[in-house]
Amino acid sequence: MKRTFLIIAVIFAIAVQAQEQKSQVPQISVTGEGKVKIVPDQAIISVGFQNSGKDAKEVKTLNDEVVDKVIKFLKKSGIPATDYKTNNVSLYKSYDYEKKKYNFQANQTLSITLKDLSKYDVIMMGLNDAGVNSINGVEFKSSKMDDYEREARKKAMQNAKQKAQDYVSVLGQKVGKALLITDNSQSYIPQPMYKGGMMAMAADGGAQRETLAVGELEINTNVSVTFALE
Repeated sequence: MKRTFLIIAVIFAIAVQAQEQKSQVPQISVTGEGKVKIVPDQAIISVGFQNSGKDAKEVKTLNDEVVDKVIKFLKKSGIPATDYKTNNVSLYKSYDYEKKKYNFQANQTLSITLKDLSKYDVIMMGLNDAGVNSINGVEFKSSKMDDYEREARKKAMQNAKQKAQDYVSVLGQKVGKALLITDNSQSYIPQPMYKGGMMAMAADGGAQRETLAVGELEINTNVSVTFALE
C-alpha cells in the first residue's frame, strides 16, 4: 500500500513539473532609457530680505514696508498675484555678547514665478530697489514639462524594445508582448546655474549685461520591461 502511494506521488510530482515547464513563457528582461533636452522658458526665483534693530515692532514694520513695495512693483510689472507667494516669515530675538544687548531680526522670503525670462534683469533690479537683498535660488522649468516627460517615457520604452530585439535577433526569435513594466524614474531634473546677484547688479547701475545663463534641462526616464519571446 505504501509503495503504491509512493508511486502515485512520484507520478503526480512529475506531471506537475511537466505542466509548470510547459506553462513557462520564454522571456527577456531589459532596461530602457529616455532622454529629452529642453530649453527652459520659465523660472522660479526665490528672494529674501531682512531687517534688524533694537525694537521688534520696528524691524517688523521695516519688513512690512519692503513687502508692500515688492508687491506693488510686481503688480506694476504685470506679474499675476498667483505667480508670487510668501514662503517664510520669521521674527526672533538674539543676544549680542560683545555689545551685551538684545537685537531683533525679521526675515522674509518670497518665490516668484517668472513666465517671461526676458524680464529677468528688469525684475531683479526692481526687487533690489524695493529692498530685497538676497537671491536664495533660481529654479528653471518649462511650461510644457508634462509633454516632454511623456516624450521621455515613450523614448524609454522604444529603447527597451530595441535592446530586446538586438539581443534575440541572433537567436532567430522575436520579441512579443510586454509581460511586466516597471518605472524606475526619479523626479530629479538637473538644473542649469544662474549668474549674477543683487549686490553685483546694484553696483553695476543701469549698464546692460547678461546676468542669466539658462542652459538646458535634461529629463531622464528609466524603465524595466520584461518581454515574452516568440
